[in-house]
Amino acid sequence: MSESRQERGRVVELFDGRTLDGWHAVPRLPVAAWPGGPAPDPGSPEYLAAASSVGGWSVQDGAIVGTQNPAGSGLGGYLLTDDRYGDFQLTFEVRPDWPADTGVLVRASDLGAQGFQVLIDHRRSGGIGGFYGNGIGGFHALAYGVDVARDESGRPVGLVEDDPATTLEPVTAAKRALLSYAAPAGEFFRAWRWGDWNEMSVRCVGAYPVLTSWVNGVKVYEVDTGAISHPTYDRAAVAALLGRSGRIALEVHNSDEPMGADRWAPDAAVRWRNLRLEGL
Repeated sequence: MSESRQERGRVVELFDGRTLDGWHAVPRLPVAAWPGGPAPDPGSPEYLAAASSVGGWSVQDGAIVGTQNPAGSGLGGYLLTDDRYGDFQLTFEVRPDWPADTGVLVRASDLGAQGFQVLIDHRRSGGIGGFYGNGIGGFHALAYGVDVARDESGRPVGLVEDDPATTLEPVTAAKRALLSYAAPAGEFFRAWRWGDWNEMSVRCVGAYPVLTSWVNGVKVYEVDTGAISHPTYDRAAVAALLGRSGRIALEVHNSDEPMGADRWAPDAAVRWRNLRLEGL
């Protein structure tokens, strides 16, 4: 595994469309919620179960496909780039099933579970394009949640805004306040293509990175991780943990209580293609 020496403007194709060359899978292990926080018990049933699977990763029809493994087991994992990257703009196409709780981490550690996550929580009360501090303080930066509209037969037919009165995961004023930019909800929902491929981009720049996300060309969110205030987020400790560069990590989330199958359906999958990265 190597350290990438990026040239500004150089474009790297992260996926060749045929193999997983340049990638490796790791378990989705429990980690301390913040640098120096209480460490999980490696002998606990939760830890041992998570360590038993790296998720299911394959290439099908020119796309990386991520599933829980075994299907319905509730056990996910991460697929990490072999190389590390610092300042860049990452663009990819993604097509998640409903429900599937996924995302892409940047500046990720070798564990995968520590880094800045761009959310693709394609499930009830999820968020898409927002940010989460995985193992680096647990900050959650977004302005609205998503749910699904259904037809008369109960079949999902499109995304709608989550109802605050019935949400599983409230979007609070504190979460909104972390953002330096948020597109109006209507702009996001008009941009997202249900049941189809969606192009997403994330820009990551700086020692304490400014993170910006786009969906199908629409700027959705931005957060300045050097300026945010959150009770368990310490920018200096995070920079010391992650360094100036890190892996790109694709996520298949574990199922957990209380969401269970509402977080990841037993037969769900998420697909990625056309992953490319431009050095900045």
